[in-house]
Amino acid sequence: MSTADVAVDRREAGERARRLSEMVFRMRELGIVIALLALIAVTAILEPRFIELDSLKDLARNASIIAIIAAGQTLVILTRNIDLSVGSVLGLAAFFCGDMLSNHGMPIIVAILLCIGLGATCGIINGVLTTYGRVPALVVTLGTMYVFRGIAFVYTDGRQINAETLPDSFLNIGTGTILGIPTIALIAFVVVVIVGLYLSNYRSGRELYAIGSNDAAAKLAGIRVDRRVVGAFVASGALAGLGGALYAARFGTVDATAGTGYELTVISAAVVGGVAINGGVGSVYGAAIGAILLGCITSSLIVLRIDSFWQQAAVGALLIAAIAFDRLVGLRLDAALRQRSARRA
Repeated sequence: MSTADVAVDRREAGERARRLSEMVFRMRELGIVIALLALIAVTAILEPRFIELDSLKDLARNASIIAIIAAGQTLVILTRNIDLSVGSVLGLAAFFCGDMLSNHGMPIIVAILLCIGLGATCGIINGVLTTYGRVPALVVTLGTMYVFRGIAFVYTDGRQINAETLPDSFLNIGTGTILGIPTIALIAFVVVVIVGLYLSNYRSGRELYAIGSNDAAAKLAGIRVDRRVVGAFVASGALAGLGGALYAARFGTVDATAGTGYELTVISAAVVGGVAINGGVGSVYGAAIGAILLGCITSSLIVLRIDSFWQQAAVGALLIAAIAFDRLVGLRLDAALRQRSARRA
């Protein structure tokens, strides 16, 4: 059998596995929606104020930033990589945005675009070190997580941006509404839809799934794996930069610690939402639902006056369950494909 035939067989096997996986994970996304509705219903019964309009708006605002960054993280995880630096990128971009607006009088749109560019630059560093440096993404982004956070501490020099120094029109992005819907939630919706359309309708988006399923087969099929992986990291960084600007608009008060711990929340949202940690399977819509679910869990436990320890424990338990589910599905699919191949032989 020629190399081309081997590549075709691998690609077909990978495509069959991907279709089976997507069917299973679509069912999982439906299960997450059901769990979300059940959580809201139970919390509303115990504390009716939870479903008041203002409470739901706050929930949407808090989940929106996580959903935006999770959209970028999804692209990276699909390629069987991970980006641990997004929280630090968010913090750096948030202070940069606040500094440009409060101390330098920069136009809002320019400041936001620069934050996106700053995040994309951080993503390029991660992507190049991972692909061309041949260093595992976990190691690279763990290192840059501390590097970018260190840069943020040096840049802030102990300073803090306060809401009083920021333009009201900028703060309205984080707290205002359009037709009764939080502005920041509309931005998150647009971002998620754009990323979702890219993954489903564009060849380069579909290639991310192929890379995550089998990067060796993807290379044999002519996919520019390194370029696509770098692009995924750039998108992740850019969306983290956008998240930083929106963080500043949402909370107003920003210092060097902004975004601390966000990286784990973002990864949890993606994985809980059905994005397989081993790559190749998942959707940005599931990641967004995961972000809403995590936000709802946190809000419901706060409303019910349950200790913050249990908030963290609940998120951790969900993450472990999601990863265990991914592993179980992967093993079942491998066994099914082996049996099918044996029957064909």
